[in-house]
Amino acid sequence: MEDGTILTKWNFPSPNPAIRLSIVSYISQGLIVKGLLAEPKGNEVKDGFLYLRGGIKNVGKVRPARVTQFAAEGFIVFAPFYRGNQGGEGNEDFCGEDRNDAFAAYQLLKAHQRVKNIHIFGFSRGGVMALQTAIQFAEATSVVTWGGVSDMELTYTEREDLRKMMKRVIGGTPNKYPDRYRERTPLYNLERLEAPVLIIHGWNDTNVSVEHALRLEQALNQLHKPVTTWYFREFTHYFPPEVNREVVKDLTIWMKMQAQK
Repeated sequence: MEDGTILTKWNFPSPNPAIRLSIVSYISQGLIVKGLLAEPKGNEVKDGFLYLRGGIKNVGKVRPARVTQFAAEGFIVFAPFYRGNQGGEGNEDFCGEDRNDAFAAYQLLKAHQRVKNIHIFGFSRGGVMALQTAIQFAEATSVVTWGGVSDMELTYTEREDLRKMMKRVIGGTPNKYPDRYRERTPLYNLERLEAPVLIIHGWNDTNVSVEHALRLEQALNQLHKPVTTWYFREFTHYFPPEVNREVVKDLTIWMKMQAQK
């Protein structure tokens, strides 16, 4: 069965009566993986929005309210839970083989009868997944990385609290297995990226330092790739709710502008 094939689709309670939510089981590398699909009601063709969550396991789970928020801006949104989560098969491995769950999710959206263009969005660890997916699918319309990781070795260096998990999941330290960290770092493959990139980052972020955003921006500029940056000097990894809502509106407007080019 092809990656992205939907096996089951179950209704899920939606916080917005205009948006239909479904829990979807789909195929990724032969595994049955799950995700959340948000579709504005009706038959209108919309742009697709691939929402790639941060965290690992129960940290940073997909939130229906967040997915619905983006769907309400006029997108058909799909957010994979990644393998091994919420009843899905396999084991999440932090931007390694589980990137294929994002690739298969992209193909799921591509096959959706109401989807025309596909935008990719990644938050935190999802930033790596978003860039990897955009590298894999050169036809992607745009990429947004918000508080996004761009360098896995830098994450290991900065986040002492994540080292034990990273050593377990990746198999060791960057000193012992530099190739495993490099494979998970999209900075080394950006020449294959075609989609315009929007980088959103809080300058005081201690979960994912602004250095990740600066390295990504510099690498894209060196390759003469289209990149837009929105740095917020006063914020951390999490923006105040009011600002968050404004940034969501602004980034979806930016996405729609890319689709018109």
